[in-house]
Amino acid sequence: MLEGRVQVQWEMIGDDIQIRVSGRIREDQYVAFGLSGREGKSEMIGGDVVVVAYNNRTDKFIAEDYYMSDYAQCDGNKGVCPDERIGGKNDAVLVHGERKNGVTTVTYMRPMSTNEPVKDKMIPNTETSVIAAIGPLNLRGEANAHQSFDKTTEDIRIDFTSRNVHECTNSLYNLPDMSDIKPWPVAVITNETMFSARIGPAGGKRGYTRITGQPAWGIAWYINDLLIPEITVERGQTYTFIVEGGNDPANPARYHPFYITNSPEGGFGQKTEDEQKAQKVFAGVKYEDGYPYPTAAGRYCEWVHKTVDMSADMETFENFFETLRLECDKGEPAKLVWTVTEDTPDLVYYQCYTHNNLGWKIHVVNSAHTAVLSMVTTTFVVSMLKFIR
Repeated sequence: MLEGRVQVQWEMIGDDIQIRVSGRIREDQYVAFGLSGREGKSEMIGGDVVVVAYNNRTDKFIAEDYYMSDYAQCDGNKGVCPDERIGGKNDAVLVHGERKNGVTTVTYMRPMSTNEPVKDKMIPNTETSVIAAIGPLNLRGEANAHQSFDKTTEDIRIDFTSRNVHECTNSLYNLPDMSDIKPWPVAVITNETMFSARIGPAGGKRGYTRITGQPAWGIAWYINDLLIPEITVERGQTYTFIVEGGNDPANPARYHPFYITNSPEGGFGQKTEDEQKAQKVFAGVKYEDGYPYPTAAGRYCEWVHKTVDMSADMETFENFFETLRLECDKGEPAKLVWTVTEDTPDLVYYQCYTHNNLGWKIHVVNSAHTAVLSMVTTTFVVSMLKFIR
């Protein structure tokens, strides 16, 4: 599967099925394999998969049961979520893991059927449609979004009761390494007080992950039609963000309220109370009866691919941007007005309230007037010290 990058073996053992998944992947990637959300086609939504990986942060192998209710980052209720995060049970039992010469192999057991009919699909005794994908692990060790070319699109069928099936003709160890793709230069915005904030693609191997060093979900903030630019603002000045991140909490894939924080990760709304206390919010969040809520969402506008993701083929972001078109829902944008206080740190971040890792840096500097005043004060103090001596 996936152009020979993923191989699967299976064996029925009583009422359980033992599955061995091998993938030619990096240490920060996973392979997801399981039952399609729809019989007869490759459908991720509604799919029941097990994510396998080697987590190099914990030095442990992973076999984690996932349910996909939306094509969105897990917010604790909906999205691509480990069963345990949404009140279910991890029915995948890790048997063995191995990482060798760029190939991760994980063997796990799972029951043919469970007592969770919504989150876990029953494996039938006949041929059934299966899906697979390769993507990055996030900082939680959970699955982030895969690229469009890293998932199965054809209807692949497996009879898990069958034996002695040998259809893999290539060795994972003989696959050529992917050529290194250069990232796009970081975009920069200075001397602006008005900003548009919309959603767009993360830019594949040239974009968000390569720029930030953090795993991408597949989408990111576009500020003034630039992919996660670094913004510079001045203390004492007021800035306006026109936000079109979506205002329907029931649709997490299209709900991205905008806020400004000291967290390089964001995702304030999905954090625990203690995690929220560790973040400092500068704009975009208010409290009612002790509970936080976002203030800047607006209608949903997204830069989408005109055809397919062309990021790997475009050496400049400007050329890539020409392959996108803007789609907007009906409604009005939200407005976030931020006056930068004198005690704002030198580095803060614009982020998504409901999901991690959609935004990037805001550099905070003193205004030219403040800088001149500080220089004059310093000169005066030095002169007085010399006079006293």
